[in-house]
Amino acid sequence: MIEAMISEMEAAFCKGVFAAETIFLFNLEKETVTIVVGPDGYRVVMGTTPEPADCECSTGAGMFKRIWYDGYRPGIMDFLGGAIRCDNPLLLPGFLKAFGR
Repeated sequence: MIEAMISEMEAAFCKGVFAAETIFLFNLEKETVTIVVGPDGYRVVMGTTPEPADCECSTGAGMFKRIWYDGYRPGIMDFLGGAIRCDNPLLLPGFLKAFGR
């Protein structure tokens, strides 16, 4: 699933959403990916990077697929109920916006 998402990111990237590089670390069951989003571009690293993440998010592949492909927007109960664990959920809408979601 991660590979399919990454292959779609280049065509969907929207410049200028973030003013500075912002590091997102996604733990999706058995896969981990770090995505660094900047004002003019982004880079993807499979696994973790030495830099600390600005936003670390853990969820199941099914939930991530709903958010990425189906336009689902998680509510407070998704976070409180444990379906999504995130240390900075306010950054997530910007991440989606940076990739046209």
